[in-house]
Amino acid sequence: MSDLPYPENRCLSTLRETRGQPWSRGAVTNLWDNRKVSPMLDFDLPAFHQFRVDHSDRISISGVQEKVSVRIENGKLVPTESDGQYILKPIPSMPSLESREQVPANEHLSMRIAAQVFGIEVPPNGIVFFNDSSPAYIIKRFDRNPATGEKYPQEDFCQLSNRSKATHGQNYKYDGSYEELGRILKQFCGAYAIEIEKLFRLIVFNYLIGNGDAHFKNFSLVPTPDSHFVLSPAYDLLSTKLHLPNESSTALDFFADDFETEAFQQNAFYSGADFLELADRFEMKPERARNILHTIDSFPDNAEAIVKVSLLSDEARASYMEVVRDRSKAVLMGV
Repeated sequence: MSDLPYPENRCLSTLRETRGQPWSRGAVTNLWDNRKVSPMLDFDLPAFHQFRVDHSDRISISGVQEKVSVRIENGKLVPTESDGQYILKPIPSMPSLESREQVPANEHLSMRIAAQVFGIEVPPNGIVFFNDSSPAYIIKRFDRNPATGEKYPQEDFCQLSNRSKATHGQNYKYDGSYEELGRILKQFCGAYAIEIEKLFRLIVFNYLIGNGDAHFKNFSLVPTPDSHFVLSPAYDLLSTKLHLPNESSTALDFFADDFETEAFQQNAFYSGADFLELADRFEMKPERARNILHTIDSFPDNAEAIVKVSLLSDEARASYMEVVRDRSKAVLMGV
């Protein structure tokens, strides 16, 4: 029996079957740029935390979850102050989180479902392990030129709307609505008709998996080669419901000015009527919005096929699917 902390015949990036390798051919190409990289880290979790302490004044990665920038050196991932190629996120140390040891697998799974089932662009990502066998989530940075290391300009929706603690208080990331995200996108994006459908799809997906932390900083714009701005690949996707079961169902209200649909007033939860209203306020064609929502008919079964081969525990898999099935039923109401 293998002593490895991961299944021998399952890719730690795509979750597809392999012939005893930790990475599929697609993962080697897309995640590692055709380099051979070990899924086992050469440093332990205490060394990870010590690196963060030693370089806390120089590493700038937004968010509250512990994370460091890493790069590949001689087939190994090593922490770095600059020119990082990936972001590494271990099990969070917050004791208040339920099942916190499942967070890396949760985020990895959610990103895989987003890409493989719901058609959302995500950066290449995967799972690696410290030498005590504890998992860490790793994601390839999309904000840097892989050839030169040059940082691309990236503006999250807090920056685009000039939101900060000084202007909007301690909860500035959450002080607003998804309707406002659409307004910001329209202001800065020339290809609005295309990009607003991507934003709508992403909002729907976050609701389906129970991500109650999809706030203003978790949406960004990046430039295209011809200097236009489009939505960045999606990031920070996970079912926060598994770890904070009593949190709000969404990070933001759906609508500006405290508007509520009749369906929400009757049900006390967001349903298909709310998504259709949001699509209307986004100026989407109704049939385009309905087509996206109708894909949810097959979403639970398609998602479950990936959940079954994920690195989540059996209990966490069941909880994840309970959220997906409940939310899918809600979204399909009235569509």
